[in-house]
Amino acid sequence: MGKFVIKESGTGYTFSLKAVNGQVVATGSKVFPDIDSVKAVIAAVAASAPAAATEDQTSSDCKAEKAPKFELYSDKAGEFRFRLKGADDVILAVSEGYVRKDSCQNGIESVRKNADSPVAEPGQD
Repeated sequence: MGKFVIKESGTGYTFSLKAVNGQVVATGSKVFPDIDSVKAVIAAVAASAPAAATEDQTSSDCKAEKAPKFELYSDKAGEFRFRLKGADDVILAVSEGYVRKDSCQNGIESVRKNADSPVAEPGQD
């Protein structure tokens, strides 16, 4: 089982989701003003990710999916990324850039698999 790691930054709190191997598979979409806000977003990731459909925006026959969903897209540098949107269509978590599309798809699967992970408070990572 992976874990959500909450970190304090100079202006608030952020989080990352780490897989069992310690690799970061997703991070929070922004800096949150307080710890309760970041915990609420982590709870939304845990609730949304397991059943979220994937909307492949890199495909010519992309089918729009209803949120919650993972949006798989290509960034300006040509790398593949995903973002997880909650039921209210707000971005909850984002990925790093992947050179290969299948690696990005594996990242989505890892978020689904690790969404029920425990939360490590700041300093417990």
